[in-house]
Amino acid sequence: MYQIKRVKIGKTPQVEELAHACGEVYTATLVSFWRTVRKKGIWLKPKHLMRWHTSNKLHAHTADACVQAFFASLKSWRERRKTDPTAKPPRRRKWYFRIEYKRSAMRVKNGKLVLSNGKGNEPLVLDWAWTIPQTLVICWTGIEYEAIATYEPCYLPVPENGDKVAGIDLGEIHMAVSHDGEHTYILNGRLLRSKRQYRNKVLAKLQKKIDAKKKGSRRRKKLVRSKQKQLKKLANQIKTIEHQSTSRFISTLQRNGVQTLAIGDVRDIRQDLDVGSKNNQKLHQWSFGSIRHKLTYKAERVGMLVEIQEESYTSKTCPVCGKRRKSPVQGRNFCCTNKACGWKGHRDLVGACNIRYKYRGEMGIPHVVGADMAAPIGLRFMPHIGVARKEKMYLREAAGLRDHAEKSLHH
Repeated sequence: MYQIKRVKIGKTPQVEELAHACGEVYTATLVSFWRTVRKKGIWLKPKHLMRWHTSNKLHAHTADACVQAFFASLKSWRERRKTDPTAKPPRRRKWYFRIEYKRSAMRVKNGKLVLSNGKGNEPLVLDWAWTIPQTLVICWTGIEYEAIATYEPCYLPVPENGDKVAGIDLGEIHMAVSHDGEHTYILNGRLLRSKRQYRNKVLAKLQKKIDAKKKGSRRRKKLVRSKQKQLKKLANQIKTIEHQSTSRFISTLQRNGVQTLAIGDVRDIRQDLDVGSKNNQKLHQWSFGSIRHKLTYKAERVGMLVEIQEESYTSKTCPVCGKRRKSPVQGRNFCCTNKACGWKGHRDLVGACNIRYKYRGEMGIPHVVGADMAAPIGLRFMPHIGVARKEKMYLREAAGLRDHAEKSLHH
């Protein structure tokens, strides 16, 4: 696990010159490697080429990173060709290449990050409000250069005497539903679902046009580039929705004092399951692994303990009387089949409750929750609200409500 920070640095002659120098080192490595293979039949190692190819315009470790990047691509090709015989090795020369700085070439001074480019060369200086990162990579985004800094994450310690547990039920319509014994929060996932559906339609439409064109034609190549660009944009939108939604979800649970998350295990849900072509597509595009991963590391950062809980029969068992239904629940509402109970509630709320009970060893035991259980609270995706400092957002919301109440009293 790691954390990254992105800083836009624009386009300057110094960065252009450094990127070109990195491209020269990468290209020299590529040419020397394949020429040696072709003429001598010898596959050189990274240590040989790192001694062979250097640059007087770059820091020694930056030049080494260009050589290592080539061998990383070579290793990726070797792994891929085991399953894809048509995979091609890295053979394309680079006029420009990414600039990578390691910790040995960086120092922070007076709010500036000074990046060394070797003895006798002017360093690259960036405005920097953080500590020294582990690595920093400068790459081209298509519009300008961007610095991507990598940090080791800082995790808060888990409270020793904290016992508030929240059960979390992952779903395809609702990304996650939590219940901590007092409150239930539903993380709405319909926007994420609609993005995936739109992506499928765009992919089908463009692929149909591509298949109708002659292979190698300029029109086909143009359509392929358009498809890649549109799919990348949608993938970034889906990633943003997942990140901001899970951050808000964890911030809400932290504010309520939750110390432990029991996340339902749905990793085997797709095995031997056939529910029709449309539902199969939804299940296979359901990113429960990505959601669980984001919830896990974000919860651990703020000091929560995360456990994976087996969740069999949690959606069929009544949380009040403990009776298990024989048939699956139809629709979004759960209705207990025990006539003496007759409890009704949200289907995903039932799943989250029973996951929590199962983690605590209370599954199937009658609970007095019917009258006291609060209605679920929905959490929606809010694109224009940052997720890094949730506490400030809630303070602003509280201040706004307080001002509104004061104005109402005056009137």
